[in-house]
Amino acid sequence: MKNIKYLIALCAVFMTFSCQKLDREISTSIGRDLVDKVYINKSREIANLYTGLPDGMFYMGNAMMASATDEAEHTDRNASVQSFNTGGVNTVNNPDDVWFKYYRMIRAANQALVSLDKIDLNYLKNNPNAAAQTEFATKSAEIKRWEFEARVLRAYYYFELVKRYGGVPLVKESLSLVDTDFSQIPRASLDECIKFIVNECDVSAPQLPPYADLTAYDASLIGRRVNKYTAMALKSRMLLYAASDLFNNPSWAGGYSKPEFISLSGVPRAKRWEDAANAAKSLIDVATANGVGLNPNYRDLFLLNNFNIGEVFLTVNTSTASNQFERNNYPVGYPSGGGLTTPTQNLVDAYEVKTGTGVTTATSTEFDWANATHVTNIYNFIAPASTVATSVTRDPRLNYNIVTNGIANTPTNSYGVTFGTTARFVQTYINGLDAAPKANASRTGYYIRKYVQEGLNLSNNNTAVHNWVLFRLSEVYLNYAEALNEYNPGNADIAKYVNLVRSRGSGVTATSPVSMPPLPVGLSQSAMQARIRNERRVELAFEDHRYWDLRRWMDETNLKADVLGVSITGNTRNTFVHNKVKVEERVFSSKMYFYPIAYSELTVAKGLVQNPLW
Repeated sequence: MKNIKYLIALCAVFMTFSCQKLDREISTSIGRDLVDKVYINKSREIANLYTGLPDGMFYMGNAMMASATDEAEHTDRNASVQSFNTGGVNTVNNPDDVWFKYYRMIRAANQALVSLDKIDLNYLKNNPNAAAQTEFATKSAEIKRWEFEARVLRAYYYFELVKRYGGVPLVKESLSLVDTDFSQIPRASLDECIKFIVNECDVSAPQLPPYADLTAYDASLIGRRVNKYTAMALKSRMLLYAASDLFNNPSWAGGYSKPEFISLSGVPRAKRWEDAANAAKSLIDVATANGVGLNPNYRDLFLLNNFNIGEVFLTVNTSTASNQFERNNYPVGYPSGGGLTTPTQNLVDAYEVKTGTGVTTATSTEFDWANATHVTNIYNFIAPASTVATSVTRDPRLNYNIVTNGIANTPTNSYGVTFGTTARFVQTYINGLDAAPKANASRTGYYIRKYVQEGLNLSNNNTAVHNWVLFRLSEVYLNYAEALNEYNPGNADIAKYVNLVRSRGSGVTATSPVSMPPLPVGLSQSAMQARIRNERRVELAFEDHRYWDLRRWMDETNLKADVLGVSITGNTRNTFVHNKVKVEERVFSSKMYFYPIAYSELTVAKGLVQNPLW
């Protein structure tokens, strides 16, 4: 009878997790013992805790989360991601309903944690041989480290739930598989959840190394493991969210009866910003002390082997070479190009125009469609040698992140890309090789470049390993600047760390430097806030920050903004005419600040309360 009660209750909480699968887990107690006692089996169990980390290249099928924001438009209008753009998300239709996924990973982490002391190393401990004693010491230290890797991963999975749903049920232990009625576990408050996540990071960070020791781990997981930087970066991100508007302002929720699930109280807002700033600065100081700074080459962060770059604190590594991302996103005029993720003009316009050369001697300004010089040089990245003194160029990150029409061709810059074939210019002008009326062509006039491995010849089925960045130092610099500006405006560190991001690669030999001039001196608090937010937009484009940033800022202007693109007529540099066009209207209502808890969960889990306005 107890087994039946368990199966019904656990299936209810973890939604689609198969009852048949759970039954198999219960019946294999001998297998559980072997996992707990045998070192190599436990190593693989810890490695398995990484399998729940999100691969943002395939967030929802073949769609990136960018296509649910003003960063991109997904070419396939029937793709599930479009539910976010049309207002189609509800309690039975949410293409990003990760409730089951992350609670399954939390349960796995709890199970791994409760049994770490069962690993049998007596065969080494009792062996007087020096080599055996060295191996015993090494494996004992590794087992200790596993505890804190698992705790950070569990905290990360809770963070992913909290940023979507607010306060969620906190399951901190490996509960009885037989006697626990999981359907009775209530939602914890938002404050309780945030404190739990932050505490797990605080406890774990001192026990983790400030580097990625790849050699000590099972080869079944290739890539970076959780380390000190990861724990501190998660704390920084969580506290930044906790200080932001959404987590401190329940007025949008229409008198919701359980505001503790969606908002914080009891601590002055300035104190939350100060805590967020301090968390980011602590990580910056530790990274600096260990010789970790920004990598001079921006594009390298998103290509092969980025897990070996110090700036990158954690990646999701598929370990299996593939070319699906390239098939999805190569421009349609190239063999097998699907052109699915197409950046918007909204994002392209966010990349500044730089006038002059160098970093400290140049100036920059917002792109302005009413400025003929800006439009004439719309995609210029490097100016012709004859006009260097008065060059007008765009922020180089536009080039590194987005594929534009190939009109930036100048004597010193052949902006040709191969996409696995002979180099040519991408043609998004009307009737061009990559444009309408060609089937599935970009509706915005752009294609994504970030994360694309351009050298893969899809006709030959070339493949490569891909790495999705979860945490990197540049984000932490911007976290620090944002939080500091909110409670201590005018502090010199604000501009300092934003300018470090903007000047990446300046003064060094770098294949993909940013080299943007510093921010103007004397910006007001509100003006600095706008510049920091824009810096996050261009620096972190397509890295799954924009969706959550807009919500935590409660920026309904951009949440409701029409998606824009560019219409290009002509077929040569001298004849191109660019016009901004509306591509799609986007729908946003206040209830989307937090996801709805699925109807199937609410019908069986008595401790759950629905989020506001659903």
